Amino acid sequence: MTDAENLDQWFPRNDPTAYQTGIERLGVVVGGSLSKGLVVKLDPLVSIEDLAVGRYVVVHGTHKRFFCMINDVTLDSTNPAIQSDPPNVAGDDFLSAIYSGSVAYGTVHVAPMLSIELDGAPKPVKTIPSHFMPVFSASAEDVNDVFGTEDATHFHVGAPLELEHTRINLDLRRLVERSVGVFGKSGTGKSFLTRVLLAGLIHKGVGVSLIFDMHNDYGWQITSENGYSVKGLKQLFDSKVTILTLDAESSRRRNAKFDFEVKLGYDEVEPEDLEQLRVTMNFSDAMIDAIHTLSKRWGKGWIRRLLKGDPDDIEDLEMNTTIASGTLIAVQRRMERFERWDFLVAEAPPDSVKQIISILVDQQKSVVLEFGRYGNSLDAYMLVANYLTRRIHEAYVEHMEKALGDAAHEPPQLLITIEEAHKFLDPKIANQTTFGIIAREMRKYNVTLLVVDQRPSAIDEEVMSQVGTRVTALLDNERDINAVLNGISGAGGLREVLARLDTKQQAIIMGHAVPMPVVIRPRTYDEDFYASFENLSPATTSRIRKTLGTGDTDRRLR
Repeated sequence: MTDAENLDQWFPRNDPTAYQTGIERLGVVVGGSLSKGLVVKLDPLVSIEDLAVGRYVVVHGTHKRFFCMINDVTLDSTNPAIQSDPPNVAGDDFLSAIYSGSVAYGTVHVAPMLSIELDGAPKPVKTIPSHFMPVFSASAEDVNDVFGTEDATHFHVGAPLELEHTRINLDLRRLVERSVGVFGKSGTGKSFLTRVLLAGLIHKGVGVSLIFDMHNDYGWQITSENGYSVKGLKQLFDSKVTILTLDAESSRRRNAKFDFEVKLGYDEVEPEDLEQLRVTMNFSDAMIDAIHTLSKRWGKGWIRRLLKGDPDDIEDLEMNTTIASGTLIAVQRRMERFERWDFLVAEAPPDSVKQIISILVDQQKSVVLEFGRYGNSLDAYMLVANYLTRRIHEAYVEHMEKALGDAAHEPPQLLITIEEAHKFLDPKIANQTTFGIIAREMRKYNVTLLVVDQRPSAIDEEVMSQVGTRVTALLDNERDINAVLNGISGAGGLREVLARLDTKQQAIIMGHAVPMPVVIRPRTYDEDFYASFENLSPATTSRIRKTLGTGDTDRRLR
């Protein structure tokens, strides 16, 4: 054995690329605290450029491992004077090596998230490792110890950064126990993330979903931003999903299959359904009072009677009610837009609400309600969503009370998905709306919300506090970031992580459904994703591959 081999045995070389596999250390703990996080001094040959916020590291303590997230990266030096008079090391590798790692070095700030005991069980962090404990990149085994494996209630949603072959498994049962939020600025793939979550819920059968599909993103087929067609939930789960539509003409034009068309009768719309439109239709308090008065005086036919505008009716109102003529005219003009909505009819077919409840409760199938061209009208979207949700929530309350705690007779867990959620959960109206009630009740009546929004700061603060799991893509507005992080443990360190997510293909999951905040690269929505569901036959999988082509495997379709 040569002298060189002896030296290698006693003093192993630190391969600068080996740490990427999770087997080589990054550095040692040199300071920090439980509240502010740990400071890790990097080893000389570890490239600071390869470390990014959101990445996971593990500190090997004396008796346990500490699972941590990098939330800041800094440069430091032993001599402060070096910052004002830096040495000229350009082109001099020897001099650069002398300075790097000794006089000048890199540090990372890491936030302890969980401690992993000797038995492998992750627990909340209540202490920190001592000085000079070694720090390693998190390995696949470390991640699996924290997030577990996929089973009947855990669903693979993506991979952590730098560990693309490792799976992050979301606890779906805990996910639906409280309301869920999917947040991110426009163009960051919120609909894609929502579709992945809903696919997992339907596949695992932990509940049913009622999806108010504003832009036809979830039902039959979706055209992604790059022009490719991707399959909706109905094509993936034909026997578990029913598609309804408000606009049959639009569905036929898009070759989107649907089960039946929803029609609402003017006589079925109540004043409470219109209160939700206070902001979007600019209803004043006087107008809302007038609407209630009209309903009481004229009964169910009040909307058609108001729109008809018979002079005798107007005179009767002016003589026998306190409604001012100006208020009445303002209400009439605002509601004239209802006549442009073909889904509102004088006489509706059999009760759509009862049909939807039967599908959700008796058949235990999820429902996607496509809005077609009406998705461009926020007023129409809010009217229908509020109308149906009020009645379905009432039916669920009735079912739960009849069950009297007998789980066998309880209706299935229902997750109601709404887009533009801040319009329904605005602080001015959230306390009086069904959506606000559902969010605050959590799962008291087996109903929770999945809210999709790009402006979480506009959602009522009390409602946001009840959003148990938050799946967040990039946000660049400080108020929105504060709203998402409000109530999250270790929010200070996560702020930098959240602000530096990639524009697409990255998201951070925080809250009830995960043991700790995790930055993921979501699963690709491609033929491999489709084929992962057991209900797809080989013939269906073959058709999918022919449609997308073998070269599309790595495309992350939106």
